[in-house]
Amino acid sequence: MVAHSRGEVFQGVVDADGRPAAEADRAAGARFQLERALPPIGPGSWRLALRTLAHPRRFTPATVFSGWIPRGIFSTESLKDTIRRVVPSGWSPHPNLWLVACDYETGRRTPFGRAGAPKADLADAVAASCAIPGIYHPQTIAGRRYVDGGIYSTSNADLLRDEGLDLVICLNPTSTLHPIRALNPREWVNLAMRNASGRRLGSEAKKLGARGTEVVLIQPVGEDLEAMGPNLMSPRRRNQVIEVARRTVAQQLDEAENRDLLADLPPGDPRKVRRPDGPPSEWPDWRELSPRQPAAG
Repeated sequence: MVAHSRGEVFQGVVDADGRPAAEADRAAGARFQLERALPPIGPGSWRLALRTLAHPRRFTPATVFSGWIPRGIFSTESLKDTIRRVVPSGWSPHPNLWLVACDYETGRRTPFGRAGAPKADLADAVAASCAIPGIYHPQTIAGRRYVDGGIYSTSNADLLRDEGLDLVICLNPTSTLHPIRALNPREWVNLAMRNASGRRLGSEAKKLGARGTEVVLIQPVGEDLEAMGPNLMSPRRRNQVIEVARRTVAQQLDEAENRDLLADLPPGDPRKVRRPDGPPSEWPDWRELSPRQPAAG
């Protein structure tokens, strides 16, 4: 989402002087033009495609689909640049940040940041966890290619089942408890995706509950779905979605069963949450809310 908000960097893009886009100064407002080139043809990962062909029941439908579709055409460099503004290199100072991606050859999940996972810079791990097959380039880390962990699960809550936690709070924007009427054929894919995500989330919550962990699930309600629209990748309604979610999430957290579970949590830092003035249509671009770090050198 951040990459969409900021604007993509394309493989094979040159600036007005014909230089590779990677050499262009974005801050100077360089103009870009697309080179004429054919999109990738054939499966983005032959090894994953063949694995799913040989053992289709071992993989989620999204993983099967991901192996066979062509490799993504958009770079994640702009997303990594955004992360590097906060953490130029290395990992997050937060000790328990996990970012889930999937190996593009085996389909196995890798929670970067967890003990035993390959060492990675935060920017690369974020890019890997956002690399939707067919849209973004896979991210190479420690010699292996990774894509969005959502091809296995959009929630991945079950990764916490052996952590001995008292409480897990899961915010899952791709599922919903609100009944959806998909009368328009264009909405059938969205309906199927949300249903599959919800089933997976429910299964993971049960696994956590079986280990004695309480679970609070926050999912979009009808108002959220209306604000989000069918295209979850579109940034056009971003501010409207935020405004609606501030209210609907607060309402869900205040429900009796959730309020009791959350009662002993410490209050959040009010300095980290600030609503811009005015209606969402007049909010500043998110890039204006965080100053750039000075360039090195």
